[in-house]
Amino acid sequence: MSTIDDVEAHENVDQALAAPAPDGVWISRFTAAELHARADAVDPELPLAGVTFAVKDNIDVAGLPTTAGCPDFAYLPERNAPVVQRLIDAGAIVVGKTNLDQFATGLTGARSPYGAPESVFGGGLISGGSSSGSAVAVANGSVAFSLGTDTAGSGRVPAALNGIVGIKPTRGLLSTLGVVPACRSLDCVSVFAREMSLAESVMRVARGRVPDDPWARDAPQAVEAQQTRQGWEARQTREVRQTPEGWEARQAGESQPGQKARVGVAEGLDFFGDSGQEKAYARFAGDTTVDIGPLLEAGDLLYRGPWVAERLADLGDFLAAHPESVLPVTRRVLETGSGFSAADAFRGRHRLRELRAAADRMWERIDVLVLPTIGTTFTHAEIAADPIGRNLILGRYTQFANLLDMAAVTIPNGFTEDGRPASLTLFGPAFSDDSLMTLARSLYPEPESAAGHTLRGRVLGGAGPGGTGTGPGATGPGATRPTRTGADGTEADRTGAGGTGAGGTGADGIEPDAAGMTVAVVGLHLSGEPRNGELLERGATLVGAGRTAPVYRMYELPSGAPGLVRVDEGGATVEIELWRLPAEAVGGFLTGIPAPLSLGRLLLEDGAEVTGFLCEAYAVRGARDITASGGWRKHRHRSPAEPPAAAGGTTAIGHRQNRQRRLAEPPPEGN
Repeated sequence: MSTIDDVEAHENVDQALAAPAPDGVWISRFTAAELHARADAVDPELPLAGVTFAVKDNIDVAGLPTTAGCPDFAYLPERNAPVVQRLIDAGAIVVGKTNLDQFATGLTGARSPYGAPESVFGGGLISGGSSSGSAVAVANGSVAFSLGTDTAGSGRVPAALNGIVGIKPTRGLLSTLGVVPACRSLDCVSVFAREMSLAESVMRVARGRVPDDPWARDAPQAVEAQQTRQGWEARQTREVRQTPEGWEARQAGESQPGQKARVGVAEGLDFFGDSGQEKAYARFAGDTTVDIGPLLEAGDLLYRGPWVAERLADLGDFLAAHPESVLPVTRRVLETGSGFSAADAFRGRHRLRELRAAADRMWERIDVLVLPTIGTTFTHAEIAADPIGRNLILGRYTQFANLLDMAAVTIPNGFTEDGRPASLTLFGPAFSDDSLMTLARSLYPEPESAAGHTLRGRVLGGAGPGGTGTGPGATGPGATRPTRTGADGTEADRTGAGGTGAGGTGADGIEPDAAGMTVAVVGLHLSGEPRNGELLERGATLVGAGRTAPVYRMYELPSGAPGLVRVDEGGATVEIELWRLPAEAVGGFLTGIPAPLSLGRLLLEDGAEVTGFLCEAYAVRGARDITASGGWRKHRHRSPAEPPAAAGGTTAIGHRQNRQRRLAEPPPEGN
């Protein structure tokens, strides 16, 4: 059955071509003609038919150069990496190659000559790395999913900082042939998506042994998977399956009904002074507290031990011949590898073996370990001030996973009080990938009402940054957070005040009827405004004009776009237009809505409620209040002689040690 149902591959290509392309996200892309030619060849019965994806530029894609973030290193591969070829054979369409920290060395997204992308949440917040472009391209809706790599956390840190799902498979489960090595014995190909369901579909297609890959591994027992109403069941000697009550385990044919996953958490973690991230992690309740000291020590071996020397095994000759072609910060990291001897390497391996034994003992007590993906966030300015030290902080809770042979799944965990993204990572022993994805899906379910409505693999009404709903990637300070059944059998509440957050709604708030959907616009989509053409080209018709109820404030965001926020007091009426979109055009329109905008329920002056554009509350802190203008058009066309609207709501966002941080939004997008 096709992932895109009745949506044409060409429409997906057009959406990818029309999507915003922020600086520093893409390194190379196929032309529109090339992409449409690929769409022509898609078999609609394939599992990923017409689904668009991006590939990190250290993974080979035939027809595009592989740079690994270093122009002088670039080469043109003759064939696709096997993992890319599997996805193409399943009907997916490669759009292009994405930016990365040079030679996949870093977790910041700030180490590339091709630019340093921001998080989709803006305000100078780093995107995370090294798979920076791959994460942003998914989060901003350019593509449905993407491939990254993960050695120290590069498939998880960018997911955390962009509010999406990140899958770091068991080492060797996805082939690394055709991937420029970073640390060959630890490298993984990773998957980014906005929904867990699509990430699972990609994993099912991408995995599998490649005969020529010396690092390929098979699960110790053959796994027969079949899709059921409850999810994907894995049948092995130890059968684990999702049930309404939790996980059931049947070992060697002996039934143990009702046994749930034993979830471990850690106490006393270092959040580096970031109380917001600490509070976000505290929202998740586990069954057992475990000591992760051995895990953290293992992680320290990656950059402070002899494994950094492994990076020179593949890159040493290029570094010696072209030292000026390598960024100073990257060169500094790589050159530390020359300080380790062969004896150091063996000492490191011996110590790692001891630490792995401690981790194995941990799995006797728990099935899953849940940790914060990152302990804190940084802006580009903060990374520039300390690029090495703060990179290590970002990897504190990620860099042990491959050394200790773990699988990992990263999911959003709502937001901090000042609007920064929070995230959780689920860890399990090698080859627990399917079980982790099943649990992740149960913790962060996609809206049931969106079932069957998919576009480019994304559930309409489900949403990542810029969307709404309660699925993976749901945005807004009050977005739904992971829930799980507690040890006493009751469900712990993990939702923020207000359920769906400022400006957000559940899927039922934006579901079109059979004929289409009426949407209220308040800014750049108004008649005569720059993005009104996006409605006209989709066949939308103007229903009429009106005003909101006096419960809103309008702001001019730092990006130049307007933002409408509902308030408890001090509100005013704002000009709106109602436009009617035909049913077949709704999906394409919705997928172009970026953070911090979303669709929610607008209250009109006559008491009626309609679907319309709203802005997340965090984004207007510090923004200019233009409510007194009465609407966006009047503000835009106000005579220069008129005084500016009174400012309001200019609350600074506090962050550790009273530093000021403002999270703005991406470049101007309409509403």
